[in-house]
Amino acid sequence: MALGIVGKKLGSTQVYADNGDLVNVTVIEAGPCPVLAVREKSLQLGFDTVKAKSMTKPVLGYYKKLNIPAHKVIKEVSRDTSKEYKIGDEIKADLFAAGDFVDVSGTTIGKGFAGGMKRWNWKGQCQSHGSMSHRRIGSLGCNTTPGRVLKGHHLHGHMGNEKCTILNLKVVKIDVENNIIFIRGAVPGHKNSYVIVRKAIKKANKKAK
Repeated sequence: MALGIVGKKLGSTQVYADNGDLVNVTVIEAGPCPVLAVREKSLQLGFDTVKAKSMTKPVLGYYKKLNIPAHKVIKEVSRDTSKEYKIGDEIKADLFAAGDFVDVSGTTIGKGFAGGMKRWNWKGQCQSHGSMSHRRIGSLGCNTTPGRVLKGHHLHGHMGNEKCTILNLKVVKIDVENNIIFIRGAVPGHKNSYVIVRKAIKKANKKAK
C-alpha cells in the first residue's frame, strides 16, 4: 500500500470522539491522488485538479502523455514494495482509519522579520530603572577569543515559512465519501495550504517491539 497521501488543510473544528469527549481537530481534504509514476520505493502522486490554461506547456504535456487531468501539486510518498501499482490508480482517504497515528508535513505560516524574543523566546533585559534595552540583543557572549559571532547563533531574522513535520497525530474520524480526514491537534500551515499525511513511523516501530 501507499504509505502517504497529499492533502489540503481546510481549517480547524471540534468533533465528538467515541468516548463522548469534545476534541479539537484539523480538517484535511486528502485525495483522491492519481498515481503519476511508480518508482522503486516511492509513488509520484498528483493532487488538486486545475484548468489546463493555468499550467505551463511542459507540465501540461506531461499530464497529456499520462492521459490524466492536470493537477496543481505533484509529490512523492513511500510505498509498500510488495504491492504492484500502475499509472492512474487513485490513493484515497480510506488509506487511514480512525485510531491510526500519522505524521503530517507542511510549510509553517510565514511571520516575516522577527526579533529574538519572538523568534527564540529570549528572556529580554531589564524592564525598569531607566533601561532602554528591553527587547534588544545585548551581549552575544563572545570576548577576545574567538572575537566573532559563532555560526548558528540564535538571532533576529526571518521567522516561519519552513518545512515542518508533526509526529504521531491521531486520526479521530474519516469521511471516506468526501475524502476528509479529521486529525487531533494542530497541523503546520495556513488554511488551504498543502500537506502530506504519512503513516506514523515511530508509533509503528513501538508497536513492532
